[in-house]
Amino acid sequence: MHPILTLLRKDFLHFGRNKAAVSLTFAVPFAMIWLFGWIFGVNRKDSGPSGIPLAVVDASGHAASAKLIAALRAEKTFRVITEHPSALPKRPLAAADLRPLMEAPGARFRFALVLPADLVSDTRLGLHLIFLSNPRNEIETQTVNGILQKTIFSHVPELLGQSLQANARRFIGEENLRQFNRGIARTVASAFRGDADALERQMSTADFGFGAFTQSPDESLRRLDAPAAETTQKPDIKKESSTADLFSQIVKIDTEQVVGAKVKSPQATSLVGGWAIQFLLFAVSASAASLFRERDAGIFQRLLAAPVTRAHILWSKFLYGIVLGLVQLVVLFVASSWLYGIDVLPHLPLLALVCVFAAAACTSFGMLIAAVTSSPEAAGGLSTLVIMLMSAIGGAWFPISLMPLVVQQFSKLTLVYWSMEGFSAVLWAGQSLGQILPILAILGGITVAVLSLAIWRFNRGTIFG
Repeated sequence: MHPILTLLRKDFLHFGRNKAAVSLTFAVPFAMIWLFGWIFGVNRKDSGPSGIPLAVVDASGHAASAKLIAALRAEKTFRVITEHPSALPKRPLAAADLRPLMEAPGARFRFALVLPADLVSDTRLGLHLIFLSNPRNEIETQTVNGILQKTIFSHVPELLGQSLQANARRFIGEENLRQFNRGIARTVASAFRGDADALERQMSTADFGFGAFTQSPDESLRRLDAPAAETTQKPDIKKESSTADLFSQIVKIDTEQVVGAKVKSPQATSLVGGWAIQFLLFAVSASAASLFRERDAGIFQRLLAAPVTRAHILWSKFLYGIVLGLVQLVVLFVASSWLYGIDVLPHLPLLALVCVFAAAACTSFGMLIAAVTSSPEAAGGLSTLVIMLMSAIGGAWFPISLMPLVVQQFSKLTLVYWSMEGFSAVLWAGQSLGQILPILAILGGITVAVLSLAIWRFNRGTIFG
């Protein structure tokens, strides 16, 4: 038993001296748990998506539409855009602006709501809205649709009341409508001891009491007297469902998918890019860590004794990473085309170009990891932490709109985000070379900056002896 305990003690002493092993076992998992909890807002009071850009065009001119826009602004899920983002001087958005802005590279928004001139018509009963979308991410799109419909339906009573008043005004005239409202208000006030003037004002502003249909059970209970509020009767689910069906019939929402309507496999097209770039980061980081094995094997000393410089070695590693990354990405996309029906072959030349720039950025990242660490174990631990962090905040796992606003600001600093933007621009939006040049320029800038830092660190390190 004594030899076993001695060997056990030896293993723990050896483990304690290996800082990389200790960090991989304790520090890295703890840091990742804390970071992911912060990124995804664990225990946040205001959980849920926030700051999703939503363009709103009000072409109706109705007072109630202004209240609807105010309600959309109050939703933390949305960041309502009502002005043209690039026009000088500033001007309100018009319906004609939406499609070009949503189709442009680096679009400021992917969802838009139009309140058209016939939002409330005097020739029909009901409401008319137009919803435009670029549903690049299914989770984000379903969230936007759900919250948007909730907000719209909560204002249906007021808008519907205006529609009723408009139709009545058309058929019986303004003065007759006023007399009709006054008569109804006085009759109701006399029968139920109400305020006739207040009832008439409510009717003239199109408030017919429809709001009760859109109240939640809790809100409805608050309007009842105290004894009734104490009852525990459950809400009638069938009645709520029929009410929702009623509003869905009188609210007409025309929907149009502006971008990606012809994509064969939408969900796979939006997901595969994130998976591919994450796997590539792990591959090139492992490849860069091979510098330590070559150093320990004495390969660098023999190469440097020949007519080979450090620059030759580093450039060969960089080009090797690009070629490896290009091949890996193309294979993954072609395999996804076979597995999920993604339309890859018609876009293969531009997709390969984006893959080259993405592979270059990933390779420079792997070389920087090797430059700032002292062993393959340390490089593996640091690269795992940074890769998973970049994948999380860069949108490879979840839509960035599901994260806190402060995290969304950091997402655009990651190569994962811009690589996915490049893949989506080609496969989802079908953009041309000229349109994707800004994305390629950003990936190229990331590559130059990170590679320069890595070379500077290599020249001051000890990896070459």
